[in-house]
Amino acid sequence: MNLPNKLTVLRVILIPFFLVSVLWFFDGHMIVALVFFALASITDFLDGRIARKNNLVTTFGKFLDPLADKLLVMTALITFAFERWIDPVAVVLILSREFMVTGLRLVVANEGVVVAAGIWGKLKTAFTMVALLVIMLLQIFYPDAKGSPDLNWGAPVFLVNEALIWVAVILTLVSGAIYLKAYWKYIDSSK
Repeated sequence: MNLPNKLTVLRVILIPFFLVSVLWFFDGHMIVALVFFALASITDFLDGRIARKNNLVTTFGKFLDPLADKLLVMTALITFAFERWIDPVAVVLILSREFMVTGLRLVVANEGVVVAAGIWGKLKTAFTMVALLVIMLLQIFYPDAKGSPDLNWGAPVFLVNEALIWVAVILTLVSGAIYLKAYWKYIDSSK
């Protein structure tokens, strides 16, 4: 197994450690969770860069890398919604787009087409990862800040969290629409 694939596998291994650190309350648990998430995010940045630079792109990497990304982000989103740090409606919208693009990739793969990550998809992923890191950082400094269902709109932390997650939703929906438009011919049954 080459280095980029090892980094991708490491990202998958870090996910349960991140999850337990968020949900299991001990002194400094959010700092530990932040470190696990940051390490996983760094592996996401490095694995593809190393693979392309050193011509180490593999079928295994093409399969596992986007799956690992989605698992990491979905784990964080669902956990944050559970903790009431972000709006669950935003989470549903983001997850819906992820499932739609994954389904689209499966459909076009039958046609021998690979759906490459476009600039909007990369921007969406980068912004979402940074937003999730900022949300965790805010929880370290303001551990009692919660949002919905308390609808604590007056809490500055909740407003920052909401602004970050809804910008991520907009980027997510835009990138999903771009993918759908670009590959519509493969799913349009009228042609």
